[in-house]
Amino acid sequence: MKIDANKAAPLAMKVKLKLKHPLIKRMLYYKYFYILIAPAIVLYILFSYIPLYGTILAFKDFNFAKGILHSPWTGRHGFQHFYDLLSEDGFRKAFWNTIVISLGRIIFEFPIPIALAFLINEIRSSVFKKIAQTLFTFPHFISWVVVAGIFFNLLADAGVLNQIIVALGGEKINLLTQPGTFRGLLFATNAWKEAGWSTIIYLAAISGVNPQLYEAAIVDGANRFQLMRYITWPALKSVIGVLLILQIANSFSYGFDQIFNLYNAAVFDVSDTIDTYIYRRTFISGLDFGSSTAIGLFKALISLILMYMANFFVTRSTGKGLY
Repeated sequence: MKIDANKAAPLAMKVKLKLKHPLIKRMLYYKYFYILIAPAIVLYILFSYIPLYGTILAFKDFNFAKGILHSPWTGRHGFQHFYDLLSEDGFRKAFWNTIVISLGRIIFEFPIPIALAFLINEIRSSVFKKIAQTLFTFPHFISWVVVAGIFFNLLADAGVLNQIIVALGGEKINLLTQPGTFRGLLFATNAWKEAGWSTIIYLAAISGVNPQLYEAAIVDGANRFQLMRYITWPALKSVIGVLLILQIANSFSYGFDQIFNLYNAAVFDVSDTIDTYIYRRTFISGLDFGSSTAIGLFKALISLILMYMANFFVTRSTGKGLY
């Protein structure tokens, strides 16, 4: 087939102009990366963005027969569920418990992996270092169901701890049913399970530090503490800042598995969080999907605000943030 020269010339010019465009040129240059990431983007759209249409349940009285789109809107211009939630004692208590437990996790749990990374980095024997890393990382792979079973056997009324106390002539204590100790138990068990896993990221950042910096500092007479303070710590600051932002952003959605497997009716007042409240309200108290979705949407908005605030302060203090 012959191509008309008069028509082919403008077409070739258009193609040439497109190829000269910087964005198109970069996309063509990295085309294989786009092909690799395409399945992840498709999955993200299918399972993260398309289901977002279900959030309109927060503004509707859900009716199973009518479905999501045809269920009637609630009163107060669709915000009736939110007005009802703010007047419920159970929701206010769960909201307060979520704030206290999240704050406790940041204060007591967040620094532990950092300290652990510093200590493991100071181990000179590579064999002992690998053994220590394995021992600290292993609990991460244990299910919270199994962890809860272990701690029930250790701390329950007939557990190992109480048998030792009774054998020594003392009185039994039950840490699992005392409101005063239950939050401490949450922090301790989560630190035991997850600290080693979080340490991997800090150790990876430390391994990227140029060894010549340590050698030069040692030649100048620096001791181990000074090496950590003036070389290791500056290398970790940006990583700590990013992980702190993620911890704060995720604080309202963290720990459902742990709390759900460890808590009981005796400690509801100090352990019932927004996530466990949503679960009970949706699947135990009644199939109230409208108000449950409203709570979830409320929680998501709070997390978004916290993430922006954390990113702002971390960026101001370290010069680096998420964006």
